[in-house]
Amino acid sequence: MTGFNITDWDNAYANGPNIPNGSRWPDAWTEPAASYRASALRRGKLRAEIEYGPHERNRYDLFLPEENVKGLFVFIHGGYWLALDKSYWSHLAKGAVDTGWAVAMPSYVLCPEVDIGQITDMIASAIQHAAQQITGPIVLSGHSAGGHLVSSMLTEESSLPSQTQSRIKHTVSISGVHDLRPLLNTTMNDNLKLTEHSARQLSPALMSPMQHCRLSTWVGGTERAEFIRQSELLANIWRGLGAWTQCIVEPDRHHFDVIDGLMDKNSPLLKTLFDFPCAGEITAL
Repeated sequence: MTGFNITDWDNAYANGPNIPNGSRWPDAWTEPAASYRASALRRGKLRAEIEYGPHERNRYDLFLPEENVKGLFVFIHGGYWLALDKSYWSHLAKGAVDTGWAVAMPSYVLCPEVDIGQITDMIASAIQHAAQQITGPIVLSGHSAGGHLVSSMLTEESSLPSQTQSRIKHTVSISGVHDLRPLLNTTMNDNLKLTEHSARQLSPALMSPMQHCRLSTWVGGTERAEFIRQSELLANIWRGLGAWTQCIVEPDRHHFDVIDGLMDKNSPLLKTLFDFPCAGEITAL
């Protein structure tokens, strides 16, 4: 066994330069996302631009299935809290919608206009608002920075109301960043504005999971080693604090295609998302 330490933290978190043709993303997501959104709108299965706060980015799209709704699935996008919005990811609602779930996809205000703590509270507000539109169980997932944000919802420190927390049956953090302290060593912290104190305070790996928490971390087998470490880290620590956890490494997936399984109701990722004791079907409010 050979040990090593990380000396280039920017490279440790750099995805595009370390993926073949990695510069194709995020543009590669725009056309399928727009196409799926347009189709849902034509079929009357999209409630677009629902306001959950005062800022122009405090909006979410709600995709609805054809039949009765089983519950609410919320997907939170990544982009290192610095980039992108909900419009890039609409096609990822397909698998859950085809399974019978309503899917909420919010945007949020980005750093450095706000800090990560404020973003975390915005996500709690978005989930709370969507939870008032759809009854029944809630499943959460997020990618990269979104994985951090959904994991934060499961903690005792979360601003999400306990009544809504109790409806969360499973959370899957996909390639999530769960300990923010390493980001202090990156140039992107010029815009994230993390301090040693805030990085500790905002790291799910350093928080207490809520009671009866069910968490899966999911990461691609060809991702940067740091993302695999971050995924194993949270599952390991929270299991020691009484949470039900698992860490799944999907072979031959990198940071950008690891989310593709969300489009397919028969994919291992979708089957994992909805792997919990589920009540019967219920309807949208």
